[in-house]
Amino acid sequence: MLHGWADGSEQDLQQLTPLVYEQLRVIAQNAFRSERSDHTLQATALVHEAYARLIDVEVEWRDRSHFFSLAARMMRRILVSHARAHSAAKRGDGIGDLLLDDVIAISPETSGEILNLHEALEALEALDARKATILELRYFSGMTYEEMGEVMGLSTSTLDREMRFAKAWLRDYLER
Repeated sequence: MLHGWADGSEQDLQQLTPLVYEQLRVIAQNAFRSERSDHTLQATALVHEAYARLIDVEVEWRDRSHFFSLAARMMRRILVSHARAHSAAKRGDGIGDLLLDDVIAISPETSGEILNLHEALEALEALDARKATILELRYFSGMTYEEMGEVMGLSTSTLDREMRFAKAWLRDYLER
């Protein structure tokens, strides 16, 4: 269906839309599962924005992995744009340590953390794109190791090893 959609098939788009939208809702709900109820960006708004961007993009979809990687990247960019819009202070001013295992609440107090994380992920992507994708799928899409393994065609042990390296690299980068 992804290939049909890319080729302009309205029927494939109509069949794919509920599947994609539902998966995006699951991803957003995972990303916001530990959020405060009063943060300024809701999971539903994130889904709508990501979906609108995904249907407008002209991409030759390679496979499911490619689709979900792009979806995760779009969600990250939406979160970053939202954080930038709500950032009242200079980047990083008064920002504490960012724990990757905490889901990030988008608010004026944490927007610097989002921006720092975005910068770090861009640096990691330049060094090792696969590790950056694994982090995006896990922390921005909320995928489990099993889901990431299916999407990326990797074993959970490989994902675990790559994730440990990526988290250590990211922690080091953010501490600097």
